[in-house]
Amino acid sequence: MADRREPLSQAAMEAALKDLPDWKLQDGLVTVFKTSTAADALALIAAIGQIAEEQNHHPDLDWRYNRVFLRYVSHDAGGQVTQRDVAAAAAVSETAAVSGALAQPDRYPGV
Repeated sequence: MADRREPLSQAAMEAALKDLPDWKLQDGLVTVFKTSTAADALALIAAIGQIAEEQNHHPDLDWRYNRVFLRYVSHDAGGQVTQRDVAAAAAVSETAAVSGALAQPDRYPGV
């Protein structure tokens, strides 16, 4: 098995994205989750924080009222996407779906 901290190849990244419909590749794995209220967004952020602590892998995160902007890269892999990022993104998507948040990856700001 490959090291979970090694950057993914382009082929591996394309395969991973097929299983991550809530995410897109833009200088990392990025997405936006829209919730019904600001309080729901804060609850989602708390759940994401719990995932981050459990996995010891933390996203870049921005909160704007009822939207949560997320970006996963592995800083210890030179800012590249690794299997750790893919696993974290999948766990966050699952949690967001349970909470009723709507994924809007195209709302993530352009570079």
